[in-house]
Amino acid sequence: MIIKNIEARIRLAFFISAGSLLTSLLIVGINSYYAYHLVSNAHKSIYILDKSVPILAKQTDMQMNRPAEYRAHVDLFHSFFFSLTPDDHYMEYQMKKAMYLIDESGMQQYNDLKEKGFFNSILSSSSVLTLETDSIAVDMSRHYFRYYGKLKIDRRSSTVVRSLITEGYLKDIPRSDNNPHGVLITGWKTLENKDLEDVEKNSF
Repeated sequence: MIIKNIEARIRLAFFISAGSLLTSLLIVGINSYYAYHLVSNAHKSIYILDKSVPILAKQTDMQMNRPAEYRAHVDLFHSFFFSLTPDDHYMEYQMKKAMYLIDESGMQQYNDLKEKGFFNSILSSSSVLTLETDSIAVDMSRHYFRYYGKLKIDRRSSTVVRSLITEGYLKDIPRSDNNPHGVLITGWKTLENKDLEDVEKNSF
């Protein structure tokens, strides 16, 4: 009888010890889970000092702002590529900046325009090209964009306004000084580049 009581107490002590261990592990797990989320939320909080007074500023999720960054990137590339003056050094500078934002499809279009004498015509006619963006449509699911703009070509003899529509795809890459948005345009194509207006200037 005494032996049975000892065995029962040993079993009871074992179950109590095992239950205590499992309960402790459960409590530690729950605390670790909440601590992880507290640290994650803390990383999204930024404090800005205003005259030694800390002000809480929230850090937004990068993906929430990505569509705006895509549109800004597309707009920046088109501005570099099409906003030109009759200065060969400036045009080379613009093209160099533009090529950081696009894959080989940009260089292919640049070479095609160069072979057609596009850049030489800018120099010979003292043309100033100004690009005005109308809208940029971005399909986030396909990483696809379509650009709509108007290209104004101001020559000595006339002012031409062209409708410009291009399309392409967007690829995420690491950010850099030359590519601050961390985006690369791929498969770029010009869908439309036609004259809308051609106004002659007075020669006197």
